[in-house]
Amino acid sequence: MDTANVKNACSAGASPGAGGISGSVPRLRPRAFDGLAAAVLDQRGAVVRWTRTAQDLTGFPAEEVCGRPVQELVADLPDALRGATEMPESGRVRLWHQRGDTIDVTFRTTRVEGSAEVLVLAAPTHHVADHEQGAALLRALSAQNRITIALHDTDLTTVQTNATPDALGGRPVQPGTRLCDVLCAEDAESLEGVLRQVLETGAPVVRRNQRVSWRHDPARQHALSLSAFRLEDARGRPTGVAALYIDSADHLRARRHLDLAREVAERVGGSLDVVRTAQDLADVLAPAFGDLTAVDLAHPVFDGEEPVKRLGGGDMGNAALAPATAVWPAGIKRGDPIPLLPDHPTVRRFRNGETVLFSLDDYTAMVGDPQLVEYLVPRDAHSVMVAPLHARGLTLGAITAWRCGRSAPFTEDEADLMKQIASRGALAIDNARRYTREHRAAAGLQQLLLPPATTDTPAAETAGAYLPAGGGAEISGDWYDAIALPSLRLALVAGDVVGHGMRASATMGRLRAAIQTLADLELEPDELLTRIAELVQRLAAEAPPGDHDFVGGTCLYAVYDPVTRRCAMASAGHPPPVLVRPDGTAEAVRISPGPPLAIGGLPYETTTIDLEPGSVLALYTDGLVEQHDGDIGQGLRHLTDALAASCRPDRALDETGQALLADLVDQAPRDDATLLLARTRAVPAEDTALWDIPADPAAVSKAREWTTRQLTAWGLEELLFTTELIVSELVTNAIRYGRLPMDLRLIRHDVLVCEVTDSSSTQPRLRRARTTDEGGRGLFLVAQLAERWGCRHGQNRKTIWSEQLIDCSR
Repeated sequence: MDTANVKNACSAGASPGAGGISGSVPRLRPRAFDGLAAAVLDQRGAVVRWTRTAQDLTGFPAEEVCGRPVQELVADLPDALRGATEMPESGRVRLWHQRGDTIDVTFRTTRVEGSAEVLVLAAPTHHVADHEQGAALLRALSAQNRITIALHDTDLTTVQTNATPDALGGRPVQPGTRLCDVLCAEDAESLEGVLRQVLETGAPVVRRNQRVSWRHDPARQHALSLSAFRLEDARGRPTGVAALYIDSADHLRARRHLDLAREVAERVGGSLDVVRTAQDLADVLAPAFGDLTAVDLAHPVFDGEEPVKRLGGGDMGNAALAPATAVWPAGIKRGDPIPLLPDHPTVRRFRNGETVLFSLDDYTAMVGDPQLVEYLVPRDAHSVMVAPLHARGLTLGAITAWRCGRSAPFTEDEADLMKQIASRGALAIDNARRYTREHRAAAGLQQLLLPPATTDTPAAETAGAYLPAGGGAEISGDWYDAIALPSLRLALVAGDVVGHGMRASATMGRLRAAIQTLADLELEPDELLTRIAELVQRLAAEAPPGDHDFVGGTCLYAVYDPVTRRCAMASAGHPPPVLVRPDGTAEAVRISPGPPLAIGGLPYETTTIDLEPGSVLALYTDGLVEQHDGDIGQGLRHLTDALAASCRPDRALDETGQALLADLVDQAPRDDATLLLARTRAVPAEDTALWDIPADPAAVSKAREWTTRQLTAWGLEELLFTTELIVSELVTNAIRYGRLPMDLRLIRHDVLVCEVTDSSSTQPRLRRARTTDEGGRGLFLVAQLAERWGCRHGQNRKTIWSEQLIDCSR
């Protein structure tokens, strides 16, 4: 068969194997090709030698190809090869396969030394591409200075690696060595155990992280990531292990940085105390970031105030140190001021908001004074980082982190991390600072609005105690009051306003002022609470939209009369008072509580009880009896028992009140706790006088006689003239405008009280009489003669009273 026949067969769409070179030779079974095909051509381009791999590639045996031009095997001969007199050094063509299709191959040629023959090497193009890519991948992996590729035999001895002999500090193995020759024994044993498992099971290991130490430097650890897979021969028998040792220090460092930033976000800022927040920040950073960490704050920040514009040494004090067990130099003590540092370019960088790094030598050179260096630098410290705490345009202080001993020095990327941490920490500290300022203002307002802690009146001695919510972290609207009333009486108040903070304190102040004003009008307890409830409803209506539900509260109002020894009280949704009798028994007073102050339209009810002299009446707010389980009844029983045990006649009331708060309330209560204790007194019977007044004008002269006789018996002759005039005017008004029954009562204490009571509800009115008026001068005269006077209403009666000072110096 000649070449023309091959060409004709090709132009007819047949391959050489279909009707050309092969003729009637049976078609070979195709099989997978895995190798490099080779053929030798003479100077005319005819095939003179044909290898077994060439037959595997094309399917044509040597006897069908040898002696024939190689072009007969080429399908779609490229234009560059048509008419060529010499074989190109390399190229890519499509060859006919014996089964009729084509194969895309890449070839290279080389002339045989001393001959005109040409050696042609060919392989499927996709095999060549895979090989080139694999080779490129191996070259790239081998060039990575943080990736060591090692081939270990079945004894785990290193037989080949891309590590160089001078790279011991960066790569774990060298040819001819084992891991135990390079790593510490424990680390080598651990890694060889992993490689042995891969060799035995064939299961690969991917990215197994482990910290290892070199034999020549066991004190320092390095982060290593191991990936390994088993090597097998053509029969699938294990021949060794291929291992990739990757320096994962950067990955682990980045992960540590993320973990540290997350921990700062989670742990710093949960407290609204400046020092506590600073300590939380220091605790997060040591020892995770630095071996020692200090947080220094400007002196005004501790009190919630804004710092000065430019911070350096001398105007800051230490707020936190970590770890607490560390030995710090004498110049770094918690709570102590930071020494003044000299003016230096690095200090100026810090003042401009930069995070600065120092080696020990740089820090020593900046400070200048060796004694000051010894005073400030921790033992074995070699690296220090200082970051300003800058938030909302203010530099609040600084974070100082030290690394000591064998710890690695700080790096620039760690400085970036510290800058982020300092920014978050500064915001948390500034939030605490601003809260401290608001809290101090609210606490100051609260203290200004509360009455004196103790009072001493003819009716009772009182002692009040107040504990804000959160152990002082929050201010609410709880209050107590003891208001001295005319005729030696005493009003006792305990109240609780909804909410916390400045708004609650302001509402409390308005309610307390309103109650004091209404108390001076001597309203009955139920009537007074009705008026207060109306006021609260007006305040709620005036509140901004959405805040209406935050205006309200509860209140207990009681009035004790030391003459009658009776106490009248009413409750607006407030817990009942506790009565401790002189014999030591105690019980909660049974009262009928009305609705809280924000709810109007429902009446209040007055309850009256008798009190023996020496009894203790305890008023409180619900923060004192609310326990964690929310059982107010159980808390009231605890309070009652504690009062029975503590209220002894020989113990001061203020001491008792403080002790009760300390025993009954948690360190950080959820609500304010207020306690008011009143130990009652009584006016002796010999210091009072009472007469019934008949509805007869002649009774006026009788009243003057009774008054003269009683004042003479009491030794108050100097008050005879004014008292007779006052009694005459008050009795005259009662006979003229009032109704029976009527009475006159005199009370002696540090003042002389004159009271005239009748059954009329008509309110007397002070006015200035004209010259032609026949009356209207009585109350005007009483107002001129008495120290003070007034009128109070009871059920179906009214009492007009006056008070005159008694000279106690005689």
